[in-house]
Amino acid sequence: MHYWVCVDDTDMPGTKGTGCLVQEICGELEEKGLGTCSAVSRHQLFVHEDIPFTSHNSAMSFEIDLPAGLNQSTLVDHMITALETRCEKGSDPGLCITGPLSGQAKEQLTAFGKLAKYQVCTKDSAYGLARDLGIHLSEHGGTGDGIIGAIAGLGLRMSGNDGRYRGWYHLGNPGDILNAGTLCDYPFIDRLVLESGSPLAPEIPVHIGSEKTKTIRIGHEQVVVVTDNEAFEDTGIAYRTITKKESKMY
Repeated sequence: MHYWVCVDDTDMPGTKGTGCLVQEICGELEEKGLGTCSAVSRHQLFVHEDIPFTSHNSAMSFEIDLPAGLNQSTLVDHMITALETRCEKGSDPGLCITGPLSGQAKEQLTAFGKLAKYQVCTKDSAYGLARDLGIHLSEHGGTGDGIIGAIAGLGLRMSGNDGRYRGWYHLGNPGDILNAGTLCDYPFIDRLVLESGSPLAPEIPVHIGSEKTKTIRIGHEQVVVVTDNEAFEDTGIAYRTITKKESKMY
């Protein structure tokens, strides 16, 4: 059975971030035979003076396929134990988990996630949505405000068109020119796309930029976004990988 999981607010200044903790938990789940996890994605939420956060107010989400014989309660129990024993003192952790949802429920969850990118949301509204949709939402320390980011991040992950995946990748030396198809041979790249979301044909050459590359979540896939290459007149290559700064818009 397929599940979506999101965690928010497990860290404090100067400590290991939520993304690192979630990545470790995914590794443990797989080592124990409790499921096969996807790559972890980061979802940016509203930055506002009324919202306490450690660094950037982002939630971390992943998907997991449980083997036959295991159900959601097994996953929930493991996640709660991990959070309550390993979250930093003073943090406000929240956890959200759901299995497959109806189309209407997905729309409601996604709408809440999009709202939380531009507006201050409340715990009451988060719990109310979780109750209406029948999904797991729980707090595990401090104020528990992390439940807001957890359910919002889950909605954004489920939308398929939000967030950046954890990790930076060296796809070649700065200035290298590689075809889109060659780059898609990497197991962590589903395709290369333009900023519009349109895919690049495999034979299209791409200029590798001077920075490591971040993969983006578009169309429920892990993609590399490319943009117009300023060095086109010199190189004849129309596209380049986006910069770290440019990736922050996702």
